Amino acid sequence: MKHHFEFFGLKSEVRRQLQKPFLDKDFLPPQKKLHNIIEALWNLPQREFQLFGQELFFKYSKTMSEKDIETLEYMITHKSWWDSVDFIADKLVGTYFKKYPQNRNAIIQRWIDSDNMWLKRAAILFQLKYKKTTDPEFLDYVIQQNLGSKEFFINKAIGWVLREYSRTNPEWVVDFAERNELHSLSRREALRLLV
Repeated sequence: MKHHFEFFGLKSEVRRQLQKPFLDKDFLPPQKKLHNIIEALWNLPQREFQLFGQELFFKYSKTMSEKDIETLEYMITHKSWWDSVDFIADKLVGTYFKKYPQNRNAIIQRWIDSDNMWLKRAAILFQLKYKKTTDPEFLDYVIQQNLGSKEFFINKAIGWVLREYSRTNPEWVVDFAERNELHSLSRREALRLLV
């Protein structure tokens, strides 16, 4: 990752201590300014600004508006790397689709159909922590659309989401792995807790 972005070089615990006052609920900026703040943070060169930005957005996750998917998509497709995309997919996009389930199918289909690998990864991972609320039919569909990829980050995401779901529904995951020709990386990750 060090070759992808500039860094101040702050360790996570130091960065979190420094940003803590700015994430205090009494001092948060008005939600209507969030998109502009996120864009400003994404335009700064040091990676710590984007990591702060996603945690700032998280403070508004319970009050997200329907239009906030535009900001989330911006965050996924700009300065993209696993460290930001995984947080955004799991903690922000996952929450968004719980709040606005009527938007899920169309948006996820658009992401799957895009040429952007990070949107595809987010489409796979947004149900990562859903546990019993996971929609297995939709999970099956999204993974099927990405099978055959040679992209490491896609195959790793498939394995990861299946491994997480195996904690809740191991029989489904075993059945899915038996029915489908998974990349070896995906299969290894998916069944790690079951062998």
